[in-house]
Amino acid sequence: MNIPQQFDTIVMRIAFLISGGALAILVQQIISKMKAKNLEQELQNRIDSAKREAENIIKSAQLEVAEEGIKKKEKFAAEINQMRSQLREQERRLSKREDVLDRQGEQLGQREKQLRDAERELNRKRQSCEAKSKQLSNLIAQQKNQLLKITSMDIETAKGLLLTRLEGECEHEMSVLIQRKVTEAEEKAEEKSREIINTAIQRYAAEQTCEASVSMVDIPNDEMKGRIIGREGRNIRAFEKATGVDVIVDDTPGVIVVSGFNPIRREVARQSMERLIQDGRIHPSRIEELVAQTKKDVNQKVLQIGKEAAVEVDVRGLSNKILSRMGALQYRTSFGQNVLRHSIEVAFLTQVMADELNLDGSIAKRAGFLHDIGKAMDREMEGGHPTIGANFLKRFNESSIILNAVEAHHGDIPADNPYTPLVAAADAISASRPGARRETLERYIKRLEKLEELSSAFKGVENCYAIQAGREVRVIVDAENVDDASAMKIARDIAKSIEDEMTYPGEIKVTLLREVRCVEYAR
Repeated sequence: MNIPQQFDTIVMRIAFLISGGALAILVQQIISKMKAKNLEQELQNRIDSAKREAENIIKSAQLEVAEEGIKKKEKFAAEINQMRSQLREQERRLSKREDVLDRQGEQLGQREKQLRDAERELNRKRQSCEAKSKQLSNLIAQQKNQLLKITSMDIETAKGLLLTRLEGECEHEMSVLIQRKVTEAEEKAEEKSREIINTAIQRYAAEQTCEASVSMVDIPNDEMKGRIIGREGRNIRAFEKATGVDVIVDDTPGVIVVSGFNPIRREVARQSMERLIQDGRIHPSRIEELVAQTKKDVNQKVLQIGKEAAVEVDVRGLSNKILSRMGALQYRTSFGQNVLRHSIEVAFLTQVMADELNLDGSIAKRAGFLHDIGKAMDREMEGGHPTIGANFLKRFNESSIILNAVEAHHGDIPADNPYTPLVAAADAISASRPGARRETLERYIKRLEKLEELSSAFKGVENCYAIQAGREVRVIVDAENVDDASAMKIARDIAKSIEDEMTYPGEIKVTLLREVRCVEYAR
């Protein structure tokens, strides 16, 4: 191919390239314009959608605001109506009170008028009484002058004579009245009370001797005493610290004495000592371990004893804490009498007497069973066992009848129900039956001496003797200075003095003897 043809070919290719590039640029511009148009259209659509959404939100907010405004208007209207009704009600009440006040004002006016009339009448009567009093004073003065002239005595002598005579007459009449009232009460109450008490005693039979509480532990040989004491006494000190009791190791062969005021601690110590002797391993760590286990066993045993006692007397609904305290009474004695057995006796006796009087036997039995529960805690708290027991039972929502029976069975507070006297009577019966209680010789002698001292302090008493182990006091009076009516009053006063000054189980009989002996000799 020649050069002109090649040049034409090149030129044509260049022209095609230029036209192709221009066409590509044109196509690209068209595409860019179309994209821009589409983007603008999409942006416009989004703007329109946002505007519509904003309009919807505005409309919804306007509707909510309008609805909230309507609700608030309705609420405000309801409050206004309520306030109006309250105001109308207050206005009606005020009007009614005003009417009542008007009526009361009228009544007060009438009463004031009546009081003025009564005051005028009283003034008139007072004036009349003053006039009569003056006349009586004049008459009395005249009579005094005449009496003084007749008797030749001054005023003080006559007054003393008159007062002495009036005192003697009043004392005589009082003695006669006391004797008559006591006789009437005895005639009515003695037969019925004897019948009820005899029935209760016959229907419940219990042992007449009680189990004695001991604090002695048998040991196999004297070598064991040394092992229990330990090197420089470390074993016995560890034991006393763990149990809270005193251990007495003396020359008495074959025994060790465990001493402590708390009966539960003493029982824990006794069982722990027996287990240590049986185990043979006696050292401080073993002592602490064994005492802890024994305490746990004794507490479980105490709870089981309380449950068995509650089942025996058929008292239900008691808390385990109450049953534990009742079980602890198994290890407590009063004058040698086991307090738990005493409580069971009182429960049965109270029930029998309540049934005889047509009262609720279950309430009476519950009150009798719980009456001495304070004795399980009286060595840990201050106060008497009736108050301690009542405060303890109050925490377990016991009825007011039970609380009063527990707190008042020794007369510390007045009885407010018929069950409390029954509990007190059953308590006295259980404590005073033969063989129920015992006391130390020293306390027994002091009680008899106090009884004779109180009885001999009254005027007219010549001799007095405490007999029947202090259950009765015989009083001998001067027959010349004490008549039959005065003797009755002296016996009553002695009984009252014994009740106020002494503490004793059961009752004490006061027997007063007035004897006139006429002695003559034939020669």
